[in-house]
Amino acid sequence: MSGRSMELMEDECIEKIFESKEVPRWQDQLTLRALVVSFMLSILFTFIVMKLNLTTGIVPSLGVSVGLLGFLFVNSWTKILHKSGFLTLPFTRQENTVVQTCVIASAGIAFSGGFGSYLLAMSQVVARQSTSAKNPENIKNPSLSWMIGFLFLTSFVGLFCVLPLRKIMILDFKLIFPSGTATAHLINSFHTPRGAKRAKKQVRFLGKFFSFSFLWGFFQWFFAATETCGFSNFPTFGLKAYQNKFYFDFSATYVGVGMICPYIINVSMLLGAVLSWGIMWPLIEKKEGDWYSAHLSSSSLNGLQGYRVFIAIAMILGDGLYNFIKILSRTLLGLYHQLRSKNISSITGNATTSPPTPALSCDEQRRNHFFLEDAVPTWVAIVGYITIAAISSATIPHIFYQLKWYHIVLLYILAPALAFCNAYGAGLTNWSMAAGYGKLAIFMIGAWAGVSHGGVLAGLAACGVMMNIVSTASDLTQDFKTGYLTLASPRTMFVSQIIGTAMGCVITPCVFWLFYKAFNDLGLSTSPYPAPYALMYRNIAILGVEGVSSLPKHCLTLCWVFFIAALAINLVRDAVGPKRGRFIPMPMAMAIPFYLGGYFAIDMCVGSLILFIWEKIDKAKADAFAPAVASGLICGDGIWALPSSLLGFAGVKPPICMKFLSQKDNARVDGVLSS
Repeated sequence: MSGRSMELMEDECIEKIFESKEVPRWQDQLTLRALVVSFMLSILFTFIVMKLNLTTGIVPSLGVSVGLLGFLFVNSWTKILHKSGFLTLPFTRQENTVVQTCVIASAGIAFSGGFGSYLLAMSQVVARQSTSAKNPENIKNPSLSWMIGFLFLTSFVGLFCVLPLRKIMILDFKLIFPSGTATAHLINSFHTPRGAKRAKKQVRFLGKFFSFSFLWGFFQWFFAATETCGFSNFPTFGLKAYQNKFYFDFSATYVGVGMICPYIINVSMLLGAVLSWGIMWPLIEKKEGDWYSAHLSSSSLNGLQGYRVFIAIAMILGDGLYNFIKILSRTLLGLYHQLRSKNISSITGNATTSPPTPALSCDEQRRNHFFLEDAVPTWVAIVGYITIAAISSATIPHIFYQLKWYHIVLLYILAPALAFCNAYGAGLTNWSMAAGYGKLAIFMIGAWAGVSHGGVLAGLAACGVMMNIVSTASDLTQDFKTGYLTLASPRTMFVSQIIGTAMGCVITPCVFWLFYKAFNDLGLSTSPYPAPYALMYRNIAILGVEGVSSLPKHCLTLCWVFFIAALAINLVRDAVGPKRGRFIPMPMAMAIPFYLGGYFAIDMCVGSLILFIWEKIDKAKADAFAPAVASGLICGDGIWALPSSLLGFAGVKPPICMKFLSQKDNARVDGVLSS
């Protein structure tokens, strides 16, 4: 659904289109078929998010994919049963919203649960790649039991944080919540006659490219007997470029992600790859024996790998700090203006069902009525928060003995204010700063605990507590906005979020465990699943408790240069305005290839190029169907990760190794084989 068609729908007064359709009770919006479809889609999207987490760490918005597939599955279910002679309730937009909420909440645990960042950073595999803090007090290997328990203890608190502020943010402050609003417009459009026809066409596009992507992943598997074999190691631009991580690796996922991500993100990553692997690392490599020892392994952080990791961390911290301060200041400034322009009593008073004022539009009148009708009592939020906080404070130290109960109590005291700031900031900017608040917890709790008392692990665990709280709080508020615009009851949204979160607390660790057991090298830089943020988070925790004494020569100077450069680039982007700023690269996106290389950036730029050409040929068709094509590519390759992991878990290896050698190396191999 294009932005223009969504705008037109809004101008037509959407609720008049749906006026003849009865809005189900909130209990009737939570149907069995919606929950079954949510469970199926949660597994699919958890595989997709997990694969992205463990490869590049970049996870685009998958709301369009979830909304489209949710509509397809439930609509098909309803039609099949109806044709079979079974009486079924009609498929409503409220039900579609339930599916959307459950799936996003469940798959969101794959991000906030830290399976590609702080949680994996605790493991021995990642610890071995660090310079220090390798003592048992700072290591905890993944296990299904404690991961599921930890997620259940931390993932629900954020839902109770912002529950009493629902009316303030949606009705009083009228926050935009761009993702939640866009999702609602998409769902509303699906349930109009014109939107349903377009949705069917989008589903056909998605199905075709889903099949192609899945079969392409299956075909590639046959040629990948080892990690250096197969199409994913094709030296597209020559062997020298391949050695410097410049090649097209034929990944349908990255091409699809490139079609969804803004052009500037993909170009920024390519620019970062050229700057690092094309210029900086070859120059620093010439300093071997001077800046760092020539006898170090390629993965040692005391050598070239240290420059790659810590300079990337410096850029990420610089970009994160700038955006953290910017969004926090905008949040506080916006809140100040809101409070000044309104009567304080109207903000802090209890929600009532008083009739809307005549100044409200026809949409707002109907939406306000249903939004206020099923209010969740404030006492539920207070009791729920205190109960879960008390249980967590008593239980989490049994999982991480390095994290004391008073550390957790402090986090829960700070969490409501930070959760509100994150949710409010997301409402203004569409940017969740959950990772920023998590890093804040790393430095605060890690330094408090101290390295000799497991400060690294305590900091990473505290990061998990804080990230789960502020991330789920922001997600729930987005869902409230979606529910407000689709007339889904707030109670429905709250219960759907709880169900989806509970699904994620079980599904996500199981999916991660499948990857973890199937790929022995998961988390290593040479692995197909290097999980780049895991090593970065661990080293951030080490920096928080130990300082910078372990960095290689001149690494700290370069880190400061790139930290300041990240701040300066962001400052320039904001100073020149959005029209010119869209041509200035994003430091966060530039930093990721510093560690991984440019192969995925090339794939994503191919996705951008496909979209750019398509828009030049037929912009209307590209706007309507490009998200479906991208979703098909991502979903097909993502679901192939399931059979691929099962084959790896069962010890089944691909039968062929397709590998490329230079002419000189090939002659040597021929000589060995002929002798």
